[in-house]
Order: sequence, then C-alpha cells, then structure tokens
Amino acid sequence: MTAGSRLDRLRRQARAATLFAPLSLPEAVQRLGFVQADPIRAPARAQDLILRHRVRGYRAGDLERRFARLGLEEDFLYAYGFMPAATRQLLHPRMDPLGVEGRHAPTGLALEVLDFVRARGPTHPAELEKRFGRERAVNGWGGFSKATTRALENLHHYGLLRVARRREGIRVYECASPIAAVAGHGDRAARAVMLVARILAPVSLPSLRGALALMSRRNPGLGPLAPVVATALGSGELLREEIDGESYVWPAGETAGHGEASARDVRLLAPFDPLVWDRRRFEHLWGWAYRFEAYTPPARRQLGYYALPMLWGDAVIGWANLALTRGSLEVELGYAQAAPRSQAFRRALDAELTRMERFLRHRGTPSLAADA
Repeated sequence: MTAGSRLDRLRRQARAATLFAPLSLPEAVQRLGFVQADPIRAPARAQDLILRHRVRGYRAGDLERRFARLGLEEDFLYAYGFMPAATRQLLHPRMDPLGVEGRHAPTGLALEVLDFVRARGPTHPAELEKRFGRERAVNGWGGFSKATTRALENLHHYGLLRVARRREGIRVYECASPIAAVAGHGDRAARAVMLVARILAPVSLPSLRGALALMSRRNPGLGPLAPVVATALGSGELLREEIDGESYVWPAGETAGHGEASARDVRLLAPFDPLVWDRRRFEHLWGWAYRFEAYTPPARRQLGYYALPMLWGDAVIGWANLALTRGSLEVELGYAQAAPRSQAFRRALDAELTRMERFLRHRGTPSLAADA
C-alpha cells in the first residue's frame, strides 16, 4: 500500500471514528466521553457546534437546557468541557500537592464560600458578590477575576463543588457528594489515557502526549502518563502506524472507516471538534494549517474571528465564517485551494448551510428529539 493510499485510509478512519450516526443527546455524550466547551458564541458555542452533528434534531442550547436532567458533569480532561459522570470519576479524587497526604482542605475565602454554598444550595456567582464583595484576584491567564469566582473554580477543581446547571451560560454551583476512587491511580491513569486516545483517534503520538500533559498537570495524582502510553503500545491496547515519518495511534478495535467510502456531504465543524483538534494531524492529512484566530489581533487574522473548518467527504478543504443577522444567515467562505466545481459539492454545501440556519434560528427552542 502506498503512502498516499494509507493517508486516504487514515482520513476515512479519522472521520468515521467520531462522526457516527446521530444518537440521542445522552447517548452521544456517553459515546463521545467528553465534549469540549468554549464560551464564544460565533455563531454558536463550541459544545453546541460539536453536538449538532452527533445528536438527532439538536438545537443550539440543548445541552445547557438538559444538563441537570441528564446528570452530566463539567470538569477538565485535556481541556474544559462536559462529560458523563463516568469520565469525571476518572479524574477524582484530585491530589493537592500542597495538602496533607494529597488531600485538599480549603481555607480562608474558599472555606467561607464552601460554607455559603452548603447553607444556600445552588449558587450563582453573582450571589457571592453580594455577600463577599468584588475583590479581584489574579487568574490563570495573568489577568484579573473576582476572588469569589476563583474560589468557586478551585473548589470545583478539587471536587468539593460541582456545576448544577448553567444560567445564560454562567455556571451555577452546588455542593458535590464525595467522589470515591473507582480504582487505583494506575488503573485510573490507564483508563484515562485510553479515553483520550479514543476521543482523538487516530491521533498523532506527539499530540496525544501533549493532551495527556495537559491532563496530568491538572491531575498530578495520576502520575506520569508517557509510560502508560508505552505500556499500552507494548500490550497491543494501542495500535501504531507511521506514515510519512508521522506516528499515529488509536485503541485496538477502533478501525472504522478502513474499507468504506465516506459520505459525500459537507460539515461545518467547531474549532475544537475531535476531528480537527489535533492540529498536527490536520496539517498532515489535509495539507494546510488551520488556526483558531478569535484571540488574534484582527489585522493579523487570515481565516477569520471564528472560522469553522469545512469538511467535504473525508477532506477538510476550507472554512466558513457565519453570522445569523436579523434571521438571515450571513456566510463568508474560504478555501485552502480552489472551491470544488461539482454540482454535488454545491448541493451538499447548500444543504449544510440550511441545516446550520435551522440550528441557529431555533436556539431558544429545545428539541424533543435530543433526549429520545
């Protein structure tokens, strides 16, 4: 098999691994294991853009509206996002490097905030401002945020609080039940590694290591994860293939798409969709570099503020910038090379833009099909 045909197979595998036939909302979140979140809504939040391809009849905001009823959680895996309870259990209890025997014990303002939430129940951050004021603290980005918000985030990180629901995108916190370890840290580490490898499969080995480094930084109790990857490769739990000097890995058995043609449709993907998350793989498979430019100064943007990668069949061929203005969808398209000239592409693109407009127009109307 030539390198070109192996790349074709890898492209099909990458699509088939994550763009499964649409399911109900709980089934899709369970199958994904993790849905990355992002607060920017241009044209919709990342979690909604990810789920619209994988949930029957999904409408923007369905995840937020049904979050509490479905018993979902929010936490940090290799990024921050939404997950089933089983995924969150792999991350807790989180070790506090400064705590006695690794246990986190809040003090000062954090302890006061925890006591307040215990007494009050589900708490919006604005309620804490009324009680404790608006003192500022340095946040993880080097800027400033409210000290009470930082306290909430820290208590959530260590599993003392959980997100009960969201109100207009803002997290509402409540006290969490103690999270018992589902297994020893070695088994938890192995399961977490396999989960991330499955979500991003087939993933370039350097990108997998990078994602696991992000996870390990937030979960030092899991220990070094590079040896876990090496063990999985040695045992055959993870398969490995090198193409053009690039190593790709995926869980054994995750070989969907090897022998089947991809659907000839157009999909506009979120910047953090599992299909495009691995930027190293993206450039190798599709021959151009995608960049998320929301935080890039406007004069330096090449693709746009919130460019959505455009999938055509099993190739990402360009991008789209979209906005719903006065009920009409405004579209700006760009292509890595030339736009396909076929009528099939034009029909597929029109169909996707129609789906996107419907998805955005009904963002305030929950879909009955999403829970079915």
